[in-house]
Amino acid sequence: MPDTSFLHWPFLEERHREFASRVKDFAAELHVSHDDVDTACRTLVRRLGEAGLLRAVAPAAYGGAGETYDVRSLCLAREILAYHDGLADFAFAMQGLGTGPVTLFGSEELKSRILPAVVRGERIAAFALSEPEAGSDVAAMATSARIEGNEAILDGEKTWISNGGIAEHYVVFARTGEAPGARGLSAFLVEADNPGLTVAERIDVIAPHPLARLRFEGCRVPLANRIGEPGAGFKVAMATLDVFRSTVGAAALGFARRALDEALYRARTRHLFGAPMGDLPLTQASLAEMATDVDTAALLVYRAAWTKDMGAPRVTREAAMAKMVATENAQSVIDKAVQIFGGLGVTKGVPVEALYREIRALRIYEGATEVQKIVIARETLKGAGG
Repeated sequence: MPDTSFLHWPFLEERHREFASRVKDFAAELHVSHDDVDTACRTLVRRLGEAGLLRAVAPAAYGGAGETYDVRSLCLAREILAYHDGLADFAFAMQGLGTGPVTLFGSEELKSRILPAVVRGERIAAFALSEPEAGSDVAAMATSARIEGNEAILDGEKTWISNGGIAEHYVVFARTGEAPGARGLSAFLVEADNPGLTVAERIDVIAPHPLARLRFEGCRVPLANRIGEPGAGFKVAMATLDVFRSTVGAAALGFARRALDEALYRARTRHLFGAPMGDLPLTQASLAEMATDVDTAALLVYRAAWTKDMGAPRVTREAAMAKMVATENAQSVIDKAVQIFGGLGVTKGVPVEALYREIRALRIYEGATEVQKIVIARETLKGAGG
């Protein structure tokens, strides 16, 4: 069983403990086959909606749980779901990320049309920012949107798009040219059946998720679907990531907790040289490092979430630290768990083998570790004044 003592840290309130209990009960009864990943994700989104858990990704006015995002609840949901099922975490996270720009910057019409169906699990959402030559470097974005009358016409490509191929809508970022670089981008909500949008390629990765490359060719989108002001696309993207980046760390934390629990069970039940494996000093050293890495990550994740929930306008530094440390620590924890399992640890179907594949992408998406280091350094220098 995972350690739940963190639920009593001062970062969290009684309502968070009650929410965590609901998510845990849901996850414990979740048995969805991953043989067909698209079908599995559709099923998971529907079930998350039916259970009321997707209320965490939207404001109360549109069927959600609170007046605004409660980042601690988002983190708790992702941590607990990731502990039990990485694809369930993915399904939950993308409903939030794929509608975050609408929640934060969308018009009343867009919010009313999109958010209630997302909360019910009836509309699958996606966030389309990355391009073949513009991932971490958003300013290098090449996808364009030219304005003609009351429409924007999109041309270009997006890649590594989660929920690509199964989403009902994509929040797409494109260059509209109001200013050079990152200051000349805008965000648009594009319906999946919009003429001119095609799924150019489905992408297979080591931990299967719905992923695709999208192509836009003369894709006409009503200007009413623009999210935020013209040229404010970078602001929209960064504000959304400011909310959800901490939750990536929470998902990594869930993976790490599961790996630690699997390793503890193995250490207690596997015998070597006439004694439990856990009696070996080297095994104990690994377990000590794993437990410390988990708690370190948890402290940073819930510190960042608490700071945002307490009203901080931006938590760029805190979220970057949480994402970087939690994902890197989880990689280390899971690697040690595989080592404790030995040959069994690289056998397909064993939990630590699946965790080993699941964790790797988290060190890259929503800002690779190297990018987080740059962000942290810049924010720290900025805070030093002078």
